[in-house]
Amino acid sequence: MLTTLTLQAETQGPLLQGIWTQGGVVRGEVPIGTKLWLNDQPVAVSNQGHFVLGFGRDAELVQTLKWCSDNNVCASKGFALEPRNYREQRIEGVPQNTVTPPQHVLDRIRDETAQVKESRAVFLENSFFMQPFIAPIDGPITGVYGSRRVYNGVPKRPHYGVDYAAPVGASVRAPADAVITLAHDDMYYSGGTLIMDHGQGLSSTFIHLSEILVKPGQKVKQGEVVAKVGQGGRSTGPHLDWRVNWHQVRMDPQLLIKLGDYVPSAIDLSPQ
Repeated sequence: MLTTLTLQAETQGPLLQGIWTQGGVVRGEVPIGTKLWLNDQPVAVSNQGHFVLGFGRDAELVQTLKWCSDNNVCASKGFALEPRNYREQRIEGVPQNTVTPPQHVLDRIRDETAQVKESRAVFLENSFFMQPFIAPIDGPITGVYGSRRVYNGVPKRPHYGVDYAAPVGASVRAPADAVITLAHDDMYYSGGTLIMDHGQGLSSTFIHLSEILVKPGQKVKQGEVVAKVGQGGRSTGPHLDWRVNWHQVRMDPQLLIKLGDYVPSAIDLSPQ
């Protein structure tokens, strides 16, 4: 369900826009000074009153949003997420050492995993996520979010991104304004890896890159070319894998783009 950014004046409740489904992203606004919780966990709110929420691949189907005004008037609302079914994708021909890595690379893998987690733990006050997002590249989609992956006959973790087929050297654009938090030329599983933060814990990750054109700490604008497509890491050919996180929660990038495809509908946020 897509909600509209329409103020519920009688409750001063959140203004919401998002797709309430597993893998979905919701963004919104509250009056300055409002505190917000999702399932009793605090949600950061920017100095302008903007916030973002994310739901994982297998998120619980019942979610509760609570808010308290600056004068401690509180209300809450329950939401039902739409469940999703995920297909299985069998991929043959990937380098076997990326399916079953040898013992001598395990320390490298652990170090690179820690770098990614550290990058995603960066918290920026920016509200770039309020922009309409664009696709980072033009090309056919060959892999989708949530699919169960079987590499060379070996079941592995689900795929958490969207894959775009493209030749080596094709330009990768920033899907929205952001600040670069990680630029790594060659990670074991993901090859060239770039992470950018859109504010309040929402980040984009691009992997299998052949070239990275930006540096950590650099601010980029939507549409700016930030990298080139490659085929490093666990890959059978050149493509771009785009992933979206809210902190450590992995969401569906296609849903972030598709927000504009839905007709907004208001929801009643009045206390029950």
